[in-house]
Amino acid sequence: MTLAVFLPNWVGDAVLATPALRALRRSLPGERLLGVMRPVVAEVLAGTGWLDEQLLFDPYGSARENRTWPVVRQLRAQRPQTVLLFTNSLRTGLMAWLSGARRRVGYCMHGRRWLLTDRLEPPRRHGRLLPSSVLDAYLNLTAGLGCPTASRRLELATLPADEAAADVVWQRFGLPPHGEVVLLNSSGAYGEAKLWPTEYFAQLARRLGAECGRMVLVLCGPAEQARAAEIAARAAHPRVVSLAEVRPSIGLSKACVRRAGLLITTDSGPRHFAAAFNIPVVTLFGPTHPAWSENYHPLDVHLQRQVPCGPCQRRKCPLVHHRCLRELSVEEVFQAACALLARQASRGGVQAA
Repeated sequence: MTLAVFLPNWVGDAVLATPALRALRRSLPGERLLGVMRPVVAEVLAGTGWLDEQLLFDPYGSARENRTWPVVRQLRAQRPQTVLLFTNSLRTGLMAWLSGARRRVGYCMHGRRWLLTDRLEPPRRHGRLLPSSVLDAYLNLTAGLGCPTASRRLELATLPADEAAADVVWQRFGLPPHGEVVLLNSSGAYGEAKLWPTEYFAQLARRLGAECGRMVLVLCGPAEQARAAEIAARAAHPRVVSLAEVRPSIGLSKACVRRAGLLITTDSGPRHFAAAFNIPVVTLFGPTHPAWSENYHPLDVHLQRQVPCGPCQRRKCPLVHHRCLRELSVEEVFQAACALLARQASRGGVQAA
């Protein structure tokens, strides 16, 4: 029996799906789990072992075999009995229908009700979607297949190659042992409205190095290398370094987060890496409602400036002023970081500065 699972497209959402994947694996030990996912999601889940096989799906990518119709043909060849959709698009609903699976489970969104056999309704009020964690949405889907929720805990793994790459970074910059480095992450694939100003990150990095005596490492993916380099350059402190000149990868980012003492980040994927590895994190929210990405991590401090126009959920600030993040001060973030570091030090998790 084959169960095909369409995984979320976003890095953060893929991490939020890990409790649901764990529930599937534990409750359906005899079934073959086939994950249909973007290549970047395959990197996120590398090493976890819940899926028996993966099918890469990238409708706009350069690899033709990963586009929609080739993937439909590959999926039909796998003869799945059930397709579970963590995605909400009409495209993936149609792909599930074309797969030949008798049972197709997903949320009724974007006009795809007729493509599903098991239809779940997302929570709404007065016709509008209610902000609620996608983590719980995924668990509701697996519960419909008879897979009870044992835990909401996020879970990831690193590969030996990931740890080796992180070792090289630690040696290159002379970073201290596990639990003593503060990571900064300024990323937001969702859109530029999620980004805290670069100059604020630079001021924060300088204060963490100068006033707390911490080594600060600025994370980045391929799209954030220039920003990471600018943060380190503006900080102008010997304890502040970045990954801007290191070959980026999801695996390296996971390994760096796993050995950190604290992560300070925008509302983006690495925030959930920290939750999966039980690392303290300060999350800076701007236009997004925290409820959508709630991960139930007890060491995640949410900071958000309440403004009349937010949270608007826009990719770009429609009013241009970007007050929701520009009014979130360096001082407020610095104090939240210091409080988390002190809390961990008192519990023996991080050495006091």
